[in-house]
Amino acid sequence: DGMRDACETLSFPVVSGNVSLYNETRGTAVLPTPAIGGVGLIDDYTTAAAPIFAAEGETIVLIGGTDGHLGQSLYLREIIGQEIGTPPPVDLEAEKKNGDFVRQQIAGGTVVACNDVSDGGVLVAIAEMAIKGGIGATVQVPDSGTPAHAWLFGEDQGRYVLTTDDADALLAAADVAGVPAMQIGITGGKGLSLLGGTKETALAALRAANEGWLPGYMGDV
Repeated sequence: DGMRDACETLSFPVVSGNVSLYNETRGTAVLPTPAIGGVGLIDDYTTAAAPIFAAEGETIVLIGGTDGHLGQSLYLREIIGQEIGTPPPVDLEAEKKNGDFVRQQIAGGTVVACNDVSDGGVLVAIAEMAIKGGIGATVQVPDSGTPAHAWLFGEDQGRYVLTTDDADALLAAADVAGVPAMQIGITGGKGLSLLGGTKETALAALRAANEGWLPGYMGDV
């Protein structure tokens, strides 16, 4: 029912799918794995925004509401060692509204780069863009009442990390559209750091962690 409702609300055509119910790796059971294939069309591919930091000095903007939802998150599983809580709630109307806004801004040329916020939350989405582009970033955690770790790693739905060279225009458009948006950082440098913090994680270290797991894993098989 959830998949049907999402497809109808988002006008999303599913052209293929599969659910593997019985999986294991090295004798250990793996959770059932649904895979869904969809198709989207871009009228002009030259206007597409890739999930890659393109230049230094661009403003990073977060689209969508953030409550710091950590239930069943990657942060809880990998850092805390727990698989507890409920997954983040899904608001399909907000998903559509936020997604439509982002696509409109990309088409209008206000957005340079775009990445959806998924597993791992905002900081992981930013790290993905930084690794691919070879450009670092400084991130500012807002004084919103949400704990910093929940704001950085919460997996609230319907959110996007964008970069822009005209933050005023983007934020003004979001205000008119009634879409939550905030400036959260700036691109630049060769690492990721938090504004006011004393540590920086080099992109080389992030890339090694991101790409090194598979060779290491296969070496253990």
